[in-house]
Amino acid sequence: MSVLKVIEVLSSSEVSWEEATQKAISKASKSVKHIRSVYVNEQSAAVKDGKISEFRVNLKITFELE
Repeated sequence: MSVLKVIEVLSSSEVSWEEATQKAISKASKSVKHIRSVYVNEQSAAVKDGKISEFRVNLKITFELE
């Protein structure tokens, strides 16, 4: 039987929501082992001078406890 835990992570990127998501997973995987899945809970963006200046994501990361 596996025991799973979910954590919430915020991340941002100047390029895209996809890059913000990948950055969050890459950073989390340095300290969290056995990541099973990621759920994009929310997406938002910062706007400057009429253009998107930053893409933001709120993620839920599921991982297996040892």
